[in-house]
Amino acid sequence: MFDALGYPPTHRSRAILRKFVETSVLVRDEEAYVQTCLPPSWDTPLVAHALLETREPRAAMAARRGLEWLRSRQILDVRGDWAVMKPDLLPGGWPFQYGNCSYPDIDDTVITVLAMHRADPKAFAESIKRGRDWVVGMQTANGGWASFEVDNTDYWLNYLPFSDHNWTIDPPTADVTGRCLSMLGQLGELSETSVPSRRGLDFLLNEQETDGSWFGKWGINYTHGTWSALCALNVMGIPHDDPRMKRAVEWLVSVQNEDGGWGEDACSYERGHYVGAPSAPTQTSWALLGLMGAGAVGHPATARGIGWLIKTQCGHGLWEEECDNGVCAPILPFHHHHGYYRYFPLWALARYRNLRLDGTTRVSLGL
Repeated sequence: MFDALGYPPTHRSRAILRKFVETSVLVRDEEAYVQTCLPPSWDTPLVAHALLETREPRAAMAARRGLEWLRSRQILDVRGDWAVMKPDLLPGGWPFQYGNCSYPDIDDTVITVLAMHRADPKAFAESIKRGRDWVVGMQTANGGWASFEVDNTDYWLNYLPFSDHNWTIDPPTADVTGRCLSMLGQLGELSETSVPSRRGLDFLLNEQETDGSWFGKWGINYTHGTWSALCALNVMGIPHDDPRMKRAVEWLVSVQNEDGGWGEDACSYERGHYVGAPSAPTQTSWALLGLMGAGAVGHPATARGIGWLIKTQCGHGLWEEECDNGVCAPILPFHHHHGYYRYFPLWALARYRNLRLDGTTRVSLGL
């Protein structure tokens, strides 16, 4: 645009934009990609969960350092766009990016609150309360939770000519709602006594697909949504033999690959149903965490999935993955989260070991 309007390359605004684009492109020996943003506020609490799951003292210390860093980055004094609908709600969330005070998101906030409560509920009590209160205040009218706003569900906006992404709104989704329920359940707010939990649970159960899965907006796709939903149902106290839990388990087992892992193609968004793909560490871990959340710790499919993760672990101790694993909107370019296939497999392996050692099938934690 600047070039077409005759602005020279040395013009300040044009130069700033060019520098931003250049610094966003990362070129390595065998790949080049665009780093659209820096998301340590998302990766840090997820890594903390994986580290805490190992029950290793040095891992717990590392997780604690990360959570202390997050404590200092909680947004307590800035009201962003979300405040248009909730002007009287106190801020208390975290953003996805390194720093973005105007746009905290519910998912990051929930993951962080869960990790803090898991690490040390007394030490992080103030941060936990502010985060929890903000999340509860952001519940939508239909009982679910969106990502950034409340009741931003005017679907007709997706049909405006400039809406080339068909995603100009922020409706509630099953994966975000599932993690909000996991937070409330871990804090002791079960559906029998908590109105927000009961409304959220009703929304989540209504969102279950006919095949037993759940749609996932922020991770590819039904594997991601089903993991979040099953963990939420587990911590809400839904019995493992409940028909809705059993259907979800049966669906996960039915889409397991012959090699023991799980994989899902991003074209499942376009086609509106699950589309299988070669096994990948991220989706295998999500499926395993979902199965364990549903009480299927001793299921042969779970053992086969654990075996696949062990078999595909690299010599450096982590895992590698080439396929995309994240998404923003179904027809937007998909995301490659470089951390997912490093910490989710560790999380799944450690949980499997812990449940087998503890002799239980019920996960007491939210995720």
